[in-house]
Amino acid sequence: MTSVIFLGTPKFGAVVLQGLIDQGYKIEAVVTQPDKKFGRKQELHQSEVKKVALANNLKIYQPLHLSKSEEMNELLSIRPDFIVTAAYGQFLPTKFLQTAKIKAINVHGSLLPKYRGGAPIQYSLINGDKQTGVTIIEMVKKMDAGEMYGSRAIDISDDDTSGSLFEKLSIIGRDLLLEVIPKIIANQIVPTSQDEDKVVFSPNISKGQEQIKTSMTATQAHNLVRALSPQPGAYILMHNKRYKIWQSEVSAEKCSLESGYLVSKNKEFAISFRNGTILKILNIQPTGKKPIAIKDFINGQGNQFKVGEKIVED
Repeated sequence: MTSVIFLGTPKFGAVVLQGLIDQGYKIEAVVTQPDKKFGRKQELHQSEVKKVALANNLKIYQPLHLSKSEEMNELLSIRPDFIVTAAYGQFLPTKFLQTAKIKAINVHGSLLPKYRGGAPIQYSLINGDKQTGVTIIEMVKKMDAGEMYGSRAIDISDDDTSGSLFEKLSIIGRDLLLEVIPKIIANQIVPTSQDEDKVVFSPNISKGQEQIKTSMTATQAHNLVRALSPQPGAYILMHNKRYKIWQSEVSAEKCSLESGYLVSKNKEFAISFRNGTILKILNIQPTGKKPIAIKDFINGQGNQFKVGEKIVED
């Protein structure tokens, strides 16, 4: 039976892990990020990968920093056939990767070499890409730079968000991984090197990138909303108050107003952006409140905003 140490954290990783379990791979250990506190009550939440591991009675490790942890020595002693990672969220020491008897491989959520780094799915949406995919690569010391064992592409639809793409790509990644592993074992696959001239990086989204700004076009603002849904959410400053925007739409119409003005609030809440473009806000969340449909916002807090007034600050 082929043995695996699996490392992953969100739903993307959980789907891949469940696929390995269902196919009969022997999961020697599961490594995932520590439980995190969420919400006003600061309740501890388990990662989606941990939930799958618990449901299948697998040994779980949750070091804060894997490379410096006490658990590392135990993991080094396992020496599995494969080390498999899928959205784990930490760098892995070379000495650990080298303990895999056959190969250490990663399920990466982009068509490499485009979007190396921790936020490939988000950047595909921010940049308005029409296509994305999954690549299975060998894990090496340099981030996401290993040889490629296979990739699979999908189209990005106009209504895709990070949430919907994560779901689609987790299934594609699972299926591709389960095709690739037997071929690696049987020496039926020849990996290909990444073209270093085509490398694009996708570092983790910073707090500063979460803000919708008046320097953006409506399309750029809309793409940011899609990229940061369902978390952490893109926000806009209106009258010096922060509002998260969960759903939006680019208007086919144009206006002559400068960026940041309220164009309309009759059934829709439309704001002007660069080059006369207009963004319609469809779902909004005032700070400390729950998300609401825009018609409910217009009938409530929306009364403070006047058409033709500049309402957005950077």
